[in-house]
Amino acid sequence: MAVEIAPGRPGNLTPEQEEKLRKLWQLVFRVCAVRFDVGEADAPVPAPVPASAPGPTSPAQDKPKKGRLSMFSRRGKKDESEPDLTPAPSGPPPPVVLSQEHEDDKYGQTKHFHDTLATQSPESIRAAIWGMVKHDHPDALLLRFLRARKWDVEKALVMLVSTMNWRAQEMKVDDDIMRGGDEAAAIAEKDASNPAAQRLGHDFLAQARMGKSFIHGADKVGRPICYVRVRLHKQGEQIEESLEKYTVYVIETCRHLLQPPIDTATIVFDMTGFSLANMDYTPVKFMIKCFEANYPESLGAVLVHKAPWVFQGVWRVIKGWLDPVVANKVHFTNNVREMEAFISAKQIPKELDGDEDWEYRFVEPVPGENAAMKDVATRDRLLAAHAALVRDFEAATGRWIAHPGDAEAKARRAALTDSIREAYWTMDPYIRARSLYDRTGVLLPGGKIQFYPAKEQVSEKTVGELTSRVAAVGISDAVTEKVPVQAPEPVKTSPDDLD
Repeated sequence: MAVEIAPGRPGNLTPEQEEKLRKLWQLVFRVCAVRFDVGEADAPVPAPVPASAPGPTSPAQDKPKKGRLSMFSRRGKKDESEPDLTPAPSGPPPPVVLSQEHEDDKYGQTKHFHDTLATQSPESIRAAIWGMVKHDHPDALLLRFLRARKWDVEKALVMLVSTMNWRAQEMKVDDDIMRGGDEAAAIAEKDASNPAAQRLGHDFLAQARMGKSFIHGADKVGRPICYVRVRLHKQGEQIEESLEKYTVYVIETCRHLLQPPIDTATIVFDMTGFSLANMDYTPVKFMIKCFEANYPESLGAVLVHKAPWVFQGVWRVIKGWLDPVVANKVHFTNNVREMEAFISAKQIPKELDGDEDWEYRFVEPVPGENAAMKDVATRDRLLAAHAALVRDFEAATGRWIAHPGDAEAKARRAALTDSIREAYWTMDPYIRARSLYDRTGVLLPGGKIQFYPAKEQVSEKTVGELTSRVAAVGISDAVTEKVPVQAPEPVKTSPDDLD
């Protein structure tokens, strides 16, 4: 059954929303030093840095330029809180001048925005943005920030840049958490020479092994479901860093299980057996900040299931921390009948009194499952092909900004979006460690999703046999057989085919 595209998404924008998106793209180009000329070329000239390139930029690249902050000096307020978007005829991108100070800044993102521009190179910010896009529609990522900031372009930019700094510099989402995954934690867990890393690896895997939080199945509208078994958490059992890394790891993994037009997930907090010994406000605050500040518009629904009376006081505290928009997505369910309003009974696990005969079981990382990541030559070739597609998309976007009615530019953007998605999934085995969901046949090659694979597909023996077979035949035959060495030509489409 076709899923209806929600408002404010690619393929369902009002003219006013599309104009906001164009303005945000232009500001992103300025921040990332992607020159935008309204002349004969009518296209931006991207900074020469590979998109999604592994690792941080060099210190020389990250060195702030003199007078960098002067680009964002305050000016007099206008009638509308819109930045100056007049493009420069030539030369470097003109500066972005914030038109206002943002008082409703819950997480201090305006300061983070200024700090990021002062300490990070435009190329590193650009790489972080495309690293977060992954297989998503590039417009969809920017639209998340616009919707979260009620279509205020300037606030959306501040939030976007702040998030990129959090991803790349604070959490190192792509360069550490997703690149290392389960396997890096398993290796660190056995290395007694580094007690701090050993503890971190052990605590990370402990949460995965017990199933404190896991993704399973989809709700009635096709959103992936993340279950959190609150009774399994005890304050102090795992160090704070491992709690944060595991939280981000689950969120990022869930993003890989989103298939457009589905762009949100459902979280079920299973409160069965909850007591105050399970209450730990620090990771709760971190989770709230993740969704409100760094993964905007990612929550579809939150179900608090079988909460005991003792949770009432706790909820009053937590609700006070939540943005009203997020708080309105929280629903309390006490039995399977109430949960059925969101999830079909046949897809509710038996441990929650549903009909699905399924139990969580963690499958340990298998030696050789990340062998593709050692093939640096192929990885770099795929990154270069992906970067070429990104540059083409930016060029088409520049033409669309200059000429909103240009049907050819819109069609080219749509075609390049499909090509970027395919290119991401081709290079995915080379830049992301395999997860539980890869090993159990939920996340398949090419980004295909199978939420309910047959039981025989998920046995540990089967996973081990398949991985050993891949290792035996070699990287070049098993993984890179159909790898393109250059960016494919975009497919011609009509304006009616645009998404």
